[in-house]
Amino acid sequence: MKDRGECSESERKGDWVEKQLVLDGLHVRSIQNHIRKRTSSSQIADSSETQVPLTSGIKFQTLNYIVTMGLGSQNMSVIVDTGSDLTWVQCEPCRSCYNQNGPLFKPSTSPSYQPILCNSTTCQSLELGACGSDPSTSATCDYVVNYGDGSYTSGELGIEKLGFGGISVSNFVFGCGRNNKGLFGGASGLMGLGRSELSMISQTNATFGGVFSYCLPSTDQAGASGSLVMGNQSGVFKNVTPIAYTRMLPNLQLSNFYILNLTGIDVGGVSLHVQASSFGNGGVILDSGTVISRLAPSVYKALKAKFLEQFSGFPSAPGFSILDTCFNLTGYDQVNIPTISMYFEGNAELNVDATGIFYLVKEDASRVCLALASLSDEYEMGIIGNYQQRNQRVLYDAKLSQVGFAKEPCTFT
Repeated sequence: MKDRGECSESERKGDWVEKQLVLDGLHVRSIQNHIRKRTSSSQIADSSETQVPLTSGIKFQTLNYIVTMGLGSQNMSVIVDTGSDLTWVQCEPCRSCYNQNGPLFKPSTSPSYQPILCNSTTCQSLELGACGSDPSTSATCDYVVNYGDGSYTSGELGIEKLGFGGISVSNFVFGCGRNNKGLFGGASGLMGLGRSELSMISQTNATFGGVFSYCLPSTDQAGASGSLVMGNQSGVFKNVTPIAYTRMLPNLQLSNFYILNLTGIDVGGVSLHVQASSFGNGGVILDSGTVISRLAPSVYKALKAKFLEQFSGFPSAPGFSILDTCFNLTGYDQVNIPTISMYFEGNAELNVDATGIFYLVKEDASRVCLALASLSDEYEMGIIGNYQQRNQRVLYDAKLSQVGFAKEPCTFT
């Protein structure tokens, strides 16, 4: 029996986790709004390679994943987000900042930091860059990013030396956040791994060749570590199946997202019988910044029905936030969980790890939920979140416009 201290700690965790899932829903809604608004490479002779630990964000009170990067001489712990472009951190002095683990970035103490001025060609060429009410030669290049779920960051753009796994990249453009609020937990900020010219991948293209990959650890224990690999450093991969590739779908209106052609889903080896177009309305977005995958209502309904056919005889439990299919598994030492596999154009497949199928709401297993959710509309674009990407090597090759998947137990050595 747990004492009161342990119970209250569990309840506190439940509170912030539920809030994170609510915010995850808002995050997905903002992506869909962005889609609605938008829709109404050179060869590298030699490239460097490096890897860094990638950890669960549990100790930062976020369900996203964290890496540490160097800015100047300071280390910053940031959320890894393939659905965003601008890399930013909270800066001192800060007008309105959330509480983060560790000190804020201090540009005034970094000799390598340079503010971007609003009248510079750099500012004028950046989509986010803007001059405020004082477009003088000394005014800074301001930015504002609204994530649509109530989260935002604003401040000025600057240039700094980026340190990553022992490799240094000069003249890295990032956001020095002075007003920040949202679902960032205690992280220092966010690493934008999207596809625009401002993303980390584009800015480091000459160094890493436009290729990166990650392996997201499955455990919710703080300190568990996978890896983020910059460059095509296949020698450090520990994949137990070959990497199978699928092409990125071109979409001029949504060119910053990684969009794939999802062609089918199996549950327990049985294919879902739904219209092929339902699997992806113009494709599905692969997004490490979304937690729970979202499927079209018809696909989710079919998946849920097929899952319940194969996972029957267990008492139900109340839904949890965006998760509506839950069970009470108290007293069951072992259960057989139906497998879930997603198939993509080109015979690539993502076999969802067992830890990415159920979300453990209660530590005593009295509430365990299917870790997938439905979109609100049949014509919205599906999203594959980080929970279903656990224990996979997911490789992004912007140069060849393809994404690869392989099974891999995620550890960092």
